[in-house]
Amino acid sequence: MRQNKMLLPTLREVPKEAEIISHKLLLRAGLARMFAAGMYTYLPLGFRVLKKIEAVVREEMDRSGAQEILANQIQPAELWHTTGRWNDYGPEMMKLKDRHERDFVLGPTHEEIFTTIVNNDVNSYKKLPFNLYQIATKFRDERRPRFGMLRAREFMMKDAYSFHETRESLADTYDQMYTAYTNIFNRLHLNFRPVLADAGAIGGSGRNHEFQALADIGEDTIAVCSHCNYAANLEKAEARFEQQAFAHDEAPAYEKLHTPNLKTIDQLVDALKMSATSFIKTLVVLADGEAVAVCLRGDHELNELKLQKFLGATTVELADAETVQRVTGTPVGFLGPIGLTIPVVVDRDVLNVRWGVTGANERDYHFQNVVAGRDFSAERVGDLRNVTEGESCVNCSEGHLQFYRGIEVGHIFELGTKYTEALNATYLNAEGKQANFIMGCYGIGISRLITALIEQNHDDKGIIWPMAVAPYHVHVIPVKAKDEAQMQAATQLYERLRAQGVDVLLDDRDESAGVKFKDSDLIGIPVRVTFGKRTAEGIVEFTVRQTGETQELTLEEAYETVLGLVRGE
Repeated sequence: MRQNKMLLPTLREVPKEAEIISHKLLLRAGLARMFAAGMYTYLPLGFRVLKKIEAVVREEMDRSGAQEILANQIQPAELWHTTGRWNDYGPEMMKLKDRHERDFVLGPTHEEIFTTIVNNDVNSYKKLPFNLYQIATKFRDERRPRFGMLRAREFMMKDAYSFHETRESLADTYDQMYTAYTNIFNRLHLNFRPVLADAGAIGGSGRNHEFQALADIGEDTIAVCSHCNYAANLEKAEARFEQQAFAHDEAPAYEKLHTPNLKTIDQLVDALKMSATSFIKTLVVLADGEAVAVCLRGDHELNELKLQKFLGATTVELADAETVQRVTGTPVGFLGPIGLTIPVVVDRDVLNVRWGVTGANERDYHFQNVVAGRDFSAERVGDLRNVTEGESCVNCSEGHLQFYRGIEVGHIFELGTKYTEALNATYLNAEGKQANFIMGCYGIGISRLITALIEQNHDDKGIIWPMAVAPYHVHVIPVKAKDEAQMQAATQLYERLRAQGVDVLLDDRDESAGVKFKDSDLIGIPVRVTFGKRTAEGIVEFTVRQTGETQELTLEEAYETVLGLVRGE
């Protein structure tokens, strides 16, 4: 491509709406433009990156045996009502009506559609298993679109759905997808970790893994063992737990403490000169609208997803101060489990609080010497909290948990029969009986990968694209476009490389060398070949964007070196 004719509107100033480095560079390098919050148009340079990411994903999916289709993105509401997700998915679902007032949804995901397609056209176990995928636009009405393409309302995604006769067959395909995803992200030169995760709105009762690109601006916290391969999203992570053997009958009876205006754990710690680990805090949540008290150790945080699963609830939310007062008769800050009339559930670490301090359900008072199971019920106990950094690994005895931030770029699920039962999707098995298909689901955020790659590959000058996804492999720059010798030599190299399948951008603009070099660094093309004063001698400057290393090479050496880098030699 000749740059003089290319729509490549680079910016010198950082746009006001851009908060993080990837968003700033996305706009400054002319990759995309925003037309509404969370909605972007890809310009030529950005679209080339997007298509190269898609190509890597497509190659690995095809290699795994998956078959590509393209499903409709406007989906009838009836399917979502049938599976129960019309309401469950929440306000993030973009809904619309046609001229006949019939409800539709702009697809945020495609379990219902793919299941229906297969149910209509597959009727025998002899056709199983198979895996269908698409690369298409998805829509989610994000409450707060931000960070460029990290949290967008319209985005590109690869989603795949496999159909099986047995759980063993599903497990095989799941492992194939795990390998395919690992291959994809390795080929993209992404620094990533597969982690255990919660299934969220997609659901399913089997295995699921997120693939997290490590980045400081990542929205997810992941806990990784320092010794073994254990890694999990914070919402799923567990720590090693061993219940301590206390002679609770030796503990003195609990007694009341006067604690005027001491409402928080920090205030109590300062006033009583005790560790936060000696306190039992009580929260009130609404689980499907019903009030439940949750007991945690003073230094721990509630994990609402773990609690939701423990209670078997559809929704869990913290109660506000007015609700706490109404259902317990106690102001926030002085609530405790002793004598409560609402159900009480206990995080397992509370069992190891020896003679604890908790609210007395009376303003300005707490109880001390409280023992779980003796002074209040500890019949409903579970892992209900977030792990903390430095805790012992649940998977091995040597390691401890380290925290990292991550961007979720992929997620794979063993769905089982959640959707096929709801949609009555069946086939005839070997015994001639109707059976529900067993499903798997596998997604990759294509446009999110652009954000992740920029976050991991940039410097103060701009983007540094890995060769596999760079919009162009090499940037050929004649310092003076009006210099006939420079332009002729640059054009010859440009044509020779293009003939070998190399993606080349020729900067034939009548701009200063400084402008050309700044733009080249900003857009991040991996290799730059500069034609300057020594062009007549057949000598060029060869610069590697990642290292900044520049050396003088002959034209032929530059040609061969570019070919070797592009081909991975």
